[in-house]
Amino acid sequence: MIGESGKFILDDCPIRYVLDRFGDKWSILIIVGLSNVEKLRFNELQKAIPDVSQKMLTKTLRNLEADGLVHRKIYPEVPPRVEYRLTEMGISLVPHVNSLADWANIHFKKIKTSREAYGK
Repeated sequence: MIGESGKFILDDCPIRYVLDRFGDKWSILIIVGLSNVEKLRFNELQKAIPDVSQKMLTKTLRNLEADGLVHRKIYPEVPPRVEYRLTEMGISLVPHVNSLADWANIHFKKIKTSREAYGK
């Protein structure tokens, strides 16, 4: 939230609070992966995002679950089966993620060229 001084207020700033979650490398990719299906098992998600480690996938899924964006269902079987799906709130985020992805696709070459020219 922006205060009267025009500066971001740190306490309970919705922008910082939400973007903190999506600033990581995997959250958006997991949301995109779950957006096209009803549910996925852990191994299916890992195959969809092959460069994510098991540890990071687990951590990111737990964070998304804690935020109320992903629902985890555990089946009492041997071996245990766990499925993940987007919640209503997670589904409501998908159009915004898709818009960002569209923007990235449109501007990718320009950004890449600019980074290369800048030396990054």
